Amino acid sequence: MRKDIIINSTPNEVRVAILEDGEVVELLIERAESRRIVGNIYKGKVTSVKPGLQAAFVDIGLEKAGFLHASDVQHGGTGDEEEDDDAGGGDRRRGRNEAVPDIATQLKVGDEILVQVTKEPISTKGPRLTADLSLPGRYLVMMPKGRHIGVSRKIADRRERVRLKQHLQQHRPDRGAFIIRTAAEGADENAIRNDVRYLSDLSDGIRETSSGVPAPGLVHEDVGLVVGLIRDIFKEDVEELIIDDEEDRRRLIEYARIFAPELEKRIRFYTGDLPIFDHYDIEPEIKKSLDTRVWMKKGGYLIIEPTEALVSIDVNTGRFTGKRNQEDTIVQTNMMAAREVARQLRLRDLGGIIVVDFIDMETEANKRRVLSELRNHLKRDRARTKVFQVSGLGLIEMSRQRVRPSLLSQLSDPCPYCTGTGKVLSLETMSNRIERLVHRIAIVTKEKRLQIQANPMLALYLLEERPEQFREMCRAFNLEVNVMDDPGLHVEDFRIVSLESEKDLIAEFERKAKSRRR
Repeated sequence: MRKDIIINSTPNEVRVAILEDGEVVELLIERAESRRIVGNIYKGKVTSVKPGLQAAFVDIGLEKAGFLHASDVQHGGTGDEEEDDDAGGGDRRRGRNEAVPDIATQLKVGDEILVQVTKEPISTKGPRLTADLSLPGRYLVMMPKGRHIGVSRKIADRRERVRLKQHLQQHRPDRGAFIIRTAAEGADENAIRNDVRYLSDLSDGIRETSSGVPAPGLVHEDVGLVVGLIRDIFKEDVEELIIDDEEDRRRLIEYARIFAPELEKRIRFYTGDLPIFDHYDIEPEIKKSLDTRVWMKKGGYLIIEPTEALVSIDVNTGRFTGKRNQEDTIVQTNMMAAREVARQLRLRDLGGIIVVDFIDMETEANKRRVLSELRNHLKRDRARTKVFQVSGLGLIEMSRQRVRPSLLSQLSDPCPYCTGTGKVLSLETMSNRIERLVHRIAIVTKEKRLQIQANPMLALYLLEERPEQFREMCRAFNLEVNVMDDPGLHVEDFRIVSLESEKDLIAEFERKAKSRRR
């Protein structure tokens, strides 16, 4: 499988696309006004301690206080640990049987504490924090609070694990825990020594800086998205890294010469006439990534619906009818869908609980085939995933690590009309609502001359589709009703005012109706 990294860099935005066999599988975006903060280290001040949640809220100088769980206050690692290649802040968890000290015994309001961001603020939630700092290098991750050595479980060769541990033991300082990352497989002793020296110096610098920084305040900013690529993504399996900004290319070259000289020759400057994302057909993929419907080869499609609680994905055969029996058609569609679901989760950066509704299959063997296909393609995902067996309803439930907001939330804002629901009330519904309200206002306020102010679409509907109803209502209550359009009004909003006094009759009606109920 060929893997390439394409970078489009401008003063306002850096976009990174990761391609596998020419197909976009990941898109990372960093904007000047909203740089990523995962991996940043802050001196924070505890603003509240919640024993019921076993957590504290820490002010780190951002809009929302960060969430610090009791399990993230002390170092919890003791042995082999699996790296997080999205590294910036380690999102490690204590063992299931490890006791977690009560949060109230560890922190109190007003305490100052050094914390690291492990998860970006998402929706209404503030950032997730840990006091167990982790400093990622090219081949190692250092945790200043620990003392042990761990090796990524993705390094399967026992002799290689032993060799790397021996090199690390020879050069490690007296303090600090280290995890050997997957990228270290095959690295020589000199590379390990350089990483140890770099991380030890970084740890010392952070400790010195923190003593002079008032809380809340930034102590250490993690490397930006472009340089972070060399550290976390740009490895031996990447054929080329192509970038269209000369300054960023020089920064990448400099970093590569120090930490990964073998990769320097794979960094290439783009000189084509077309914008780089157009040349590699990435722009159309970005546009498709915002669509609810995703078409697959042969005519099947997915419907992807992110909600606050979970992400639902529905699989449909669409135009694909197959050539043999129905079960074969369904299995083929589901197998294609399993591959596409894994790609879309990475591309859209969807996290949390995910439910996939594959097309019902008759045999258990076919269900296992589809489940295995999904799991195999999820192995390429840098985010942690957990997939469960097919449920009794034919659903596959899974979870995916969520570190940052999804691509959709990064690239879009809630619709000002529907406020995120995807729907607005129909013109017929709004017309009925207005007629009922005019009826009630006429009875309660005794007003006889009214003006309805509404969005132009709604006003036109009232005049052209409802003239008879309004004439009847006017005759019944002896009313004069005038309709006026107001482009500044939402399609679901309207005003009813008195033509004589210009009073807001909706407010007047509500006030009088309330006094009558009393």
